[in-house]
Amino acid sequence: MQLVVARIGRAHGIKGEVTVEVRTDEPELRLAPGAVLATDPASAGPLTIETGRVHSGRLLLRFAGVRDRNAAEALRNILLIADVDPDESPEDEDEYYDHQLMDLDVVTADGTVIGRIAEISHLPSQDLFIVERPDGSEVLIPFVEEIVTEIDLEEQRAVIDPPPGLIDDRAEIASARDAAEDDGA
Repeated sequence: MQLVVARIGRAHGIKGEVTVEVRTDEPELRLAPGAVLATDPASAGPLTIETGRVHSGRLLLRFAGVRDRNAAEALRNILLIADVDPDESPEDEDEYYDHQLMDLDVVTADGTVIGRIAEISHLPSQDLFIVERPDGSEVLIPFVEEIVTEIDLEEQRAVIDPPPGLIDDRAEIASARDAAEDDGA
């Protein structure tokens, strides 16, 4: 199975290093020197990591054969893909690979079916489940503990406790002004 582990960013310096947007919880394993990674588009790879270091909070990589800024800049926006055993799971029991979550049924605690996970979007602040509802519409579910209360891989379901307005358009609106109007003010 192939997993996207990073996206190459801009060139750093003049010796062929690039910044990378890490998309794995295990960068020390997936992005280590010597790792050979497939690419998307495939024509850009495979790429072999020669060196890696952290600079100002960003991971910098240099690939074999990439020796100058122009060659590094040509790699911008390429996805790095690692081969992973499909039965492998992350070390932390509360972490999941995307392929484990895809197509899970999404239900509320009382069993109401919301839909199925059609896609996972990895944003800087959090991950989002893009859930396809039975009527074909989509709903975005933040993948945070407060909302996604359980992932049950055996039952192939994700249990959620959505706040008002997340699943439907009937949000509960409470404000000081509404309370004042109710009191006859």
